[in-house]
Amino acid sequence: MSNQPQPPSRAGRCTAVRRAWELGAGDPAAVLAGARRAFFVMVGVLAVLWIVQIANWADGYRLSTEYGIRGRDVASLPDIITAPFLHFSWAHLEGNSGPLFIFGFLAAYRGVAKFAALTGLVVLISGLAAWFSESPSAIGAGASGVVFGYFGYIMVRGFFDRHVIDMLVGVVMALCFAYQFTVLLPHANIGWQAHIGGLVGGLLGGWLLRDRRAARTQTTAAAGGGPGAGVARPGGTPAKPGSTSPHAGPRAELHKQLDDLGL
Repeated sequence: MSNQPQPPSRAGRCTAVRRAWELGAGDPAAVLAGARRAFFVMVGVLAVLWIVQIANWADGYRLSTEYGIRGRDVASLPDIITAPFLHFSWAHLEGNSGPLFIFGFLAAYRGVAKFAALTGLVVLISGLAAWFSESPSAIGAGASGVVFGYFGYIMVRGFFDRHVIDMLVGVVMALCFAYQFTVLLPHANIGWQAHIGGLVGGLLGGWLLRDRRAARTQTTAAAGGGPGAGVARPGGTPAKPGSTSPHAGPRAELHKQLDDLGL
């Protein structure tokens, strides 16, 4: 008597589903609305930076001195939050403003909530990298670590989200701004540690903030949860035929809100 291989169970088929690549950029109206929000968000960010710079310049750059990052100084640890808003000269701010707007806009047009989470992650990792590795005698400030964070996120977001358009954007940005990688190497009077930390934060953000909702939708469809098929409710009770919602039961609203946030 020979042993015949058993067909994979439904659960096995679900776990084997891989996220398909999306060729388009998505619904045009949604993309346009996201781009509009991203534009105004970045205009607001730059406005804040320039207003802070005016106050900082008028005070002889005392803000940069007092609220910049001092390496391994415990009292300066909270300054990892304030340092990205401060610069040491107008040229310093001007050099960061252009790339910050471009990369920030491209990082934000897929969702402002996700962009806010990315910014927090990048600021934290970039600031900690500078705090741990820079000399205690130096003071670090500037938005360049955040710039590199957005840069890294744009380069990998398309791969993790399976968006061909976003992946092409990442490749084009990487080629057009390849010179940026030169400031990842040690330079005098340049906070290259914060640049590396920001880049790592952006790459990590691309994975942590990847679009899980579409992957769950595809897994549900592969399991037979498409139009006209019943969807299992918590507790094992099948949904009514014709229901296409992957979320049902007492926690349906919570699951829907998590989906809307891209979590």
